[in-house]
Amino acid sequence: MNAFPLTRALDRGTTIFLALLAVIAILVPLLNLLVPDSSPFHLSSYFVALFGKYVCYAILALSIDLIWGYCGILSLGHGAFFALGGYAMGMYLMRQIGTRGVYAHPILPDFMVFLNWPELPVYWYGFQHFPYALLMIVLVPGMLALMFGWFAFRSRVTGVYLSIITQALTYDLALGFFRNNFGFGGNNGLTDFKDILGFNVQAPGTRATLFAISTLALMIGFLICRSVVTSKFGKVLIAIRDAESRTRFLGYRVEAYKLFVFTLSACMAGVAGALYVPQLGIINPSEFSTGNSIEAVLWVAVGGRGTLTGAVLGAVLVNYAKTSFTSGPLAPYWLFMLGSLFIAVTLLLPRGVVGTAQQWWASRSEHKPEAQSTVANGAATASAPSPEPAPRPAE
Repeated sequence: MNAFPLTRALDRGTTIFLALLAVIAILVPLLNLLVPDSSPFHLSSYFVALFGKYVCYAILALSIDLIWGYCGILSLGHGAFFALGGYAMGMYLMRQIGTRGVYAHPILPDFMVFLNWPELPVYWYGFQHFPYALLMIVLVPGMLALMFGWFAFRSRVTGVYLSIITQALTYDLALGFFRNNFGFGGNNGLTDFKDILGFNVQAPGTRATLFAISTLALMIGFLICRSVVTSKFGKVLIAIRDAESRTRFLGYRVEAYKLFVFTLSACMAGVAGALYVPQLGIINPSEFSTGNSIEAVLWVAVGGRGTLTGAVLGAVLVNYAKTSFTSGPLAPYWLFMLGSLFIAVTLLLPRGVVGTAQQWWASRSEHKPEAQSTVANGAATASAPSPEPAPRPAE
């Protein structure tokens, strides 16, 4: 058994999956920037931005699968951590506008000038620096998850009660961010971004670069999750998921394990939100919607809970279906279709798409050696020389 978690995580399936993501991260920007528009192989900027959003959703789904699929923590409020990371990036992008805004104020964003704010709030300080914004993207969701998890897990809140509390947390944050006096743009949110690190946000080259960075972040997040779940730490998480009381009686500090993985998951969700905002061009309190968090759980359920690759696949498939069906005559019925999809997956594919495929492949692999063994035994029996008949006794 390999002692290094990173090396142990790189099995054949993981290596193939990461290689596929690397090819996508390189190929998509090249087909967008270097291939002429008249070519059938050209990918439009719309396609790059759309699938860039899907990649961010995949990171969010991956963070949910880490806690739900491997530790049994069903969070219905992970959209809050996603939105907090997005707001941290949005605050940095707003500080980069400067005098190019509608009111041309060198420091205050336009909505603050419109509301006659005399000065910049203290919690906006430092967001003009990209390293500080990066720190807040990870620190703010992580600290919130740490404080929330410490109280929840210490009180041994589990199951549906924990799910309801996480949903209530998201709802409270949504109400808070909807208020204009909080300094986050109210229900309009943060928008009208100009550039990031000196590059125009709307430029095709910037969008292609953001797509590549998002895919790279997905690869890193996937590798981190694989390293966690294939280590001894991950075995304890699975034990907590399957039998929390027994794991506690064996002497493991269950609360510490759950708190660590919950905080790590929140940090990943914050990074996903930060990558999502410059590609979408806006962040508002609707991202805190409890429906968004529930929908993210459905991505994991459809793809396959406890598979990691299934979370990524489920996020892409469901959101691609959402894009396709919400732009036509079936748009008013999308939520009904989504609910029906979840019911169908629960009844027909309880392990999800990837989980069912893995189960089928495992059963096929088990039956194959048995069949080969049966054939080999039959061949050996057929090729064995038949015994000579015993001589008849003399009369």
